[in-house]
Parts: sequence; structure tokens; C-alpha cells
Amino acid sequence: MTDTQRQEWETASGMRLGPAPDRTPASDTRPRTSTRTRRARLRISRVDPWSVMKTSFLFSIAAGIMMWVAVYVVWTLIGASGMIEAINGVLTTLLSNDQDQSPFRVEDFVNTNKVMGFTTLFAVVNVVILTALGTIFAFLYNLSAGILGGLELTLAED
Repeated sequence: MTDTQRQEWETASGMRLGPAPDRTPASDTRPRTSTRTRRARLRISRVDPWSVMKTSFLFSIAAGIMMWVAVYVVWTLIGASGMIEAINGVLTTLLSNDQDQSPFRVEDFVNTNKVMGFTTLFAVVNVVILTALGTIFAFLYNLSAGILGGLELTLAED
């Protein structure tokens, strides 16, 4: 028997039984949607400290790179706008002396190399601190989740 043939049975009383006829009107071909929302309740009872350490390390490196680029862009804009020369002029008039022959220059104390070096040092320290804090908080979460049961989330499908 092929798929296109319909199977029929005959009962003892002579009635013929077959599959139910297709009573769906041809105009009603749209799919039926369920109005029921599916929900799932999840409990985060433990986080892996090693995974948290790797993730916080990568995020803090990304934050350090973004900070370094942002400081470089801002410092370049400050230098291009002429603000450093204006600061030099203000400090020269404030700190000028009749006996002093050497002019005061801000660039002697604050230049691009020093600013970017300080930013790099700050970013490296920030990477170490954020990685350590993330790992410590993972251990603390695991301790508190053992006592309190962890976080419970409900996910719903819209």
C-alpha cells in the first residue's frame, strides 16, 4: 500500500472504517500558535573560579587596551588644540621671575611618553587587581551559594 492510498477496515456489522476525512477548510492554512508561555527555572548553585578568572582576565585586558587608546586620543587632542601652550603661557606669567632666565615649560614635566607610560602601568595594575577580585568573588559566591542555595532565574519565552 502506498502513502496515497487510504486504508479502510470493515467491521463485523458491515460498517466500513477509515481515516477521518480532512475537514480543514482550504482557506485556513495558517499555522496555529500556542498562547502558552514556556518557562524554565534555573538555579546557579556554583560558578567555576578558573573560568571566572580567565573571563575577568580577558575583560580587564580589553578594558586596559580601551583605556590606553582613549588616553592617547584625548592627549593627542589636547596637544593639537593648543591647550598645552596656553597652560605654558599662564604658568609662565604666574611663575615668572626677573632673575630667572629659564622659561617654565609643562612639556618638561608632562609629555606623551610619560602620560602613556603611566597609563600602561595603571592598566597593568588594573588587570591584576580585577582578575584577583573576580576570582575572590567567585569563591565567595560559591561559599554563600552553598549556604543560601544560589541565584534562581526564571527564563520565559515571548
